[in-house]
This record gives sequence, structure tokens and C-alpha cells, in this order.
Amino acid sequence: MLMHANYDIIDGRLMLTENANSRIQVFINPNEAERMYLLGELDLDEHTLASALDPDELSRVEFEPGHVAVIFKQPRHYSSEENFLFRVSSVGLYLFKDRLIAVLGDDESLFDRGKDMSNIVGGLPELLIRLLNRSVSQFLSHIRTISAIVEELEQKVSKTMSNEHLLHMFKLNQSMTYYLSAISTNGALIDRLRGYSAKIGFTMEHNELLEDLSVDNTQCYKQAEIYSVILGGLMDARTGVINNNLNLLMKRLTILTVIFMPLNVLASVFGMSEYSEFVNAFIGRQESPFDAPVLQLVGYSLFGVGLVVMSVLTYWLLKWFKLD
Repeated sequence: MLMHANYDIIDGRLMLTENANSRIQVFINPNEAERMYLLGELDLDEHTLASALDPDELSRVEFEPGHVAVIFKQPRHYSSEENFLFRVSSVGLYLFKDRLIAVLGDDESLFDRGKDMSNIVGGLPELLIRLLNRSVSQFLSHIRTISAIVEELEQKVSKTMSNEHLLHMFKLNQSMTYYLSAISTNGALIDRLRGYSAKIGFTMEHNELLEDLSVDNTQCYKQAEIYSVILGGLMDARTGVINNNLNLLMKRLTILTVIFMPLNVLASVFGMSEYSEFVNAFIGRQESPFDAPVLQLVGYSLFGVGLVVMSVLTYWLLKWFKLD
């Protein structure tokens, strides 16, 4: 991944170039030398530069001598290390009369996702608006992905008593909170851009693009809000399902305990040596009546059959009272 890339608009298409003085420059997590270039030669404000690298910064627009600074939010690339947590990042766009500078804190490119940057007829201001529109499209794509993950987790949660899948849903709900906040601040940014369109230098065509962008961002926010409410309700419902599954398991274990309790009592009583001594004393013998091999075989066989019969009767008795 390039940490510093140069682009230019050629025949209406955004193309990667080797020209160090190109009109469009992208800096990803700039090093000290690149910071000195941005702060010194381009005269960027140190605060707005730090805002572009801060994932918790709110979207906003600021007017500096010679350029306009736009800070907006976009979703980060998801990786398995995030453990079902979708995060957002900040992007700084600095619009000059003859160039556009983009600064990102994450190791990702502005132009490697979504549709091609083609048919750009409105110059650098249109490119800025398109980058904001790409952010809206990325949020919508991630929201659909989260919805698909939730549907898969629903099936797993309904069949298990583990908290693992429920914790994943908590992470997704947290992600939706991040997305709602980011989309909301982007909406406020778009409104400010529309309000200062003349000061920025937007044309009538640019204003139309901003109006369409505002509508798309509002719809994106509504969709994220709906999914967030649904996910919150599903989490409450799935918590009840897990508790119900646990109650059913405890009920079944209790029924098994009830079935085997009489058997344990009988086996314990007839297995005690005191009982054999009592029988010997009662019949006046020094040996147990079960010492004979034949009597042992018959006696223990009948005793085992009796235990089986008693367990079956106990089970059907519970069935009769509808406790199964």
C-alpha cells in the first residue's frame, strides 16, 4: 500500500501518476518529513491536520487562508482481528484552487473501493463531492453486511446457550452506534457545504450534486437507524431465548434426577451390609441367602428388572402429569 500517492484527472478519469507536482496528492499516516511539507510548504493548519488523523474527530469544514479544510468520516476496512466490531475513521480533504490534498490515518486508499472515478467534469470540487458520496455508499454497503451477519448469528443463538454469539451481536450493535454518529456528522458537514457553496466556489452543477448527496446521506442514516433499532430488539429477544434454553435444560436434568432417585434409594438400601446381616439374623443363618451362585444370579436379575420397571413407571407417571 502506497503511503503517498499522486493522482490527476485525465480525460475525466482519476489516474495514478508519477508526477510529484500533481493536482491530487494522498498522504496515508504521513511521516515527519511529509508533515513538515504539509504544514510548511502547503501551510495546512496543524489542528486540522491532527483532526484528519484522529478517528474520533467530528466532521466539519473550516476556511483557512488559501484553502478549505473538510474533515469527514468513512468506514474502515473490516478485518477478522476486529472481532465483529466495525469502526470508522477520519479523512481530511484540503481544497486549494489548483490542487486537492487528502490525508488519512489508516493504511487504506481513498480510490480503491467502489465505482471508478470516471466522467469527472467539474474539476477538483466535484472530486471532493464524489469522495463524500463514496463514503455514503461505503456506509450503506457495510450496513448491509452487518445485517447479513446478524441473520446468520440469529440462527446460531437460537440453538445454543453460549454467550459467544450474543457478544458478537453486542459488538455489531456498538458498530451501528459508531456508524449512526459518523453518518449524522457527515450530514451536518454536507449541509454546511451547501450553505457555504458560494464561498467555496461551487457551481450550480456542484450544488445539485450536493443536494443529491444530502438526500442519499439522509436515507443512509434512516436505514442505519432502522437496523440499529431492529438489532437492539433482537438482542433482547435472543437473551430471552438463551435463558429459555437454559431453563429447558435444567428442567430435563431435574426430570432425570427424579426418575433415578427411587432407583438410587433401592440400590443403596439393598446394597448395604447391614441389610444382609439383618436377613441372616432373621432366618438364623450365618451366611447370606444370596451366597448361593444360583440365588445370586436369580436375585440380582430380578432386582435389575425391577429397577428398570420402576424407572419406566416413573417416566410414564411424569408423562401423565405433563412434566416431560
